Amino acid sequence: MSGSTGKMLHQVFGGGDTFGGASPKVGVSPREHLSPLKIFVLAKKEINSTFGDISKYVSEGGEFLSSLELDKMPVIDNADRETVLAFPDKVRGIREVLARDHMKCVFFGRTSNGKSTVINAMLQDKILPSGLGHTTNCFLQVEGSKNNEAYLMLENTSEKRSVESVSQLGNALHGESLDPNALVRIFWPSNKCNLLRDDVVLLDSPGVDVSPNVDDWIDKYCLDADVFVIVANAESTLTTTEKKFFHKVSERLSKPNVFILNNRWDASANEPECIDKVRKQHLDRNISFLLEELKVYGSRSQAEERVFFVSAREVLNTRIQKLKGEQPSGGQIEGYQSRYFEFEDFERKFEKCLSETAVKTKFQQHCERGVKIVSEVMQIMDKAFQNATSLRESKIADRNEYLDRLEFTKMQMHELTDEVKHRIEQLVEQVECQVTQALSEEIRKLNVLVTEYERPFHPDPALLNLYKKELHTYVEKGLGSNLKARLNLPLQCSVETSQKEMVNRLGQLIPENLQAQMQNALPRNHFEPLYRLNCESLCCDFQEDLEFRFSLGFVAIINRFLGPRKAQHPLLGQSSIPRPLPNATPTDSPAPTRLREAFGNPAEECLALMTKTALLSPTSQTAVGLFAVAGIVVRTVGWKVIIITVGAYGIVYAYERMTWTNKAKEKAFKKQYVQHASAKLKLIVELTSSNCSHQVQQELSGTFARLGHLVDEVVTDMEAEVSNLDKQISEADGAAGQARKLRNRAGYLETELDTFSKKYLRHEEE
Repeated sequence: MSGSTGKMLHQVFGGGDTFGGASPKVGVSPREHLSPLKIFVLAKKEINSTFGDISKYVSEGGEFLSSLELDKMPVIDNADRETVLAFPDKVRGIREVLARDHMKCVFFGRTSNGKSTVINAMLQDKILPSGLGHTTNCFLQVEGSKNNEAYLMLENTSEKRSVESVSQLGNALHGESLDPNALVRIFWPSNKCNLLRDDVVLLDSPGVDVSPNVDDWIDKYCLDADVFVIVANAESTLTTTEKKFFHKVSERLSKPNVFILNNRWDASANEPECIDKVRKQHLDRNISFLLEELKVYGSRSQAEERVFFVSAREVLNTRIQKLKGEQPSGGQIEGYQSRYFEFEDFERKFEKCLSETAVKTKFQQHCERGVKIVSEVMQIMDKAFQNATSLRESKIADRNEYLDRLEFTKMQMHELTDEVKHRIEQLVEQVECQVTQALSEEIRKLNVLVTEYERPFHPDPALLNLYKKELHTYVEKGLGSNLKARLNLPLQCSVETSQKEMVNRLGQLIPENLQAQMQNALPRNHFEPLYRLNCESLCCDFQEDLEFRFSLGFVAIINRFLGPRKAQHPLLGQSSIPRPLPNATPTDSPAPTRLREAFGNPAEECLALMTKTALLSPTSQTAVGLFAVAGIVVRTVGWKVIIITVGAYGIVYAYERMTWTNKAKEKAFKKQYVQHASAKLKLIVELTSSNCSHQVQQELSGTFARLGHLVDEVVTDMEAEVSNLDKQISEADGAAGQARKLRNRAGYLETELDTFSKKYLRHEEE
């Protein structure tokens, strides 16, 4: 190897952080000085973080909407709530997919074209079995292990196997062969390979010419691939089988990203004279396939950027020697440097295309879905905010209306209470006067009522007690009937008028649906006051006097004589009956006058003596009276006059004695009863009138209390409604605040997704 060649190789393999061990790549995106693969890792981390925030957001939104009682607070439809409640599961599914997402590249080609060798060269180690003939028997997927452990797993199993067993399981030359559609997952330590550390998955496939299950391959392994690499044999050309396979891929995927590696280009060193012509022939056919048949690129220059001429075996050997610290030995072959650089150029463009395509294919759909979810939640939250705000304003208006009605009702009730009290007082005074007047008039006419009583009368004490008892009942009933006839109708009119006025006034304070209860609050029967006279108890001390009393008897005469002068009983303090002073005596006085002067007015002195004797003697008062009168008369008028007078006196006595019959006794009894009952009834006139007025007061007060209770119920209902409205206003206010908060958070999440889209998805356009 010449010195210039060795110097060049030292420059090529002397350092660099790329997985090919080359110098910093030309054409790598300068964004934040990150490699394209690092951009995917960073984008994945950011979108996972954003969807973590979205997950919390939709969960909080679902909890908020679930807490709303839509029957009491209809701020959203039930369909909207169900929509938001379904988002957490959808976001959880997206997060699970994002956690599994990686950059996936599938290598296809005919058998023995070097697919496994290309992958090994990129991984800088002999991981996959390779060699002459049909080597790869099934799909071999190489990915980084999280714990930097090397192992493999068969499809649909969790059993870890030794990575060395891949040479038996995946090698078609080995006796234990797997189905061509089977998948073997090879986990290789990420710290040994930058590609795997950056979340790249490489999938090696069996030759497209060894299995007819092409459609199954595409559906199972190609639909989620980001880049396809066709590994062709530079010693021949693209076959119809390879082209047919990618035509089917293109039918299922919209413009797949395809690289064509013309491998084993080191064979061109044996024919240097036609190398350019062969390269041009391969290039034209590859570009025609990409541009005209697959139509995955828009121009020849774009298609030309996807065609490479390499030798994977040379690159693999060189990199293995470098890892061992040995000097690369491939530089002695003609054109080695250009082939090595072209493989590095493929890796650079592969990195960039894989990262950009993976970011777009893996994250764009999720980003758009996230924007849609957040936008839908934001619209629902904005709707909830608007409706909650409107509901709050409506409830505030209702509350103010209820407060005004409540204040008006209380004020009107207070005024009506004062008016009704005043009205009842006036009516009570009026009733008291009416009852007093009517009862007084009935007492004055009591003689007529008692006279009309026609019960048979007999002075026998036993029969007389029954007579008195029935007379008490008759008088009480008669007085009551007369009072009812005179008072009930006007009292009923006054009471019912007042009650109707109460209903009309209070009815204005009660809703229409309670108007029927106003009528139920009125008494079912007409008001009838009770006149409690109770004559039997009132006149229980009545004692009749049915003894015969001669109207000209001495006691009767003395009573008539002393009655006008208000004579008092001598035992009560007056020693003698007062008499008037003597007048001047005229000269021509008549005989009686001269007689009084001669005997010193013996008649008065005798009368005083007889009165004292009559009042103090236990004997008959009539005999004493006769003795006194006889002495006076004898001295003054003579015997003839006395005889005539005594005769007339006897006739009168006999007449009165003969007319003192049961009829006369009944008349005297009724007269005595009228006098006694009238006196007693006069004592209860004021009490009876007060009792009647009290009944009226109770009747009206009770009616007003019942009507007022309905108003109180209305006031209580309004106060309860105001309290309920306060609670609803508070709940609506809280709902509006929470909806506004969630709506604003949606705007923040939309900004995050838009920033992610501008940063990772639309930077090429910008």
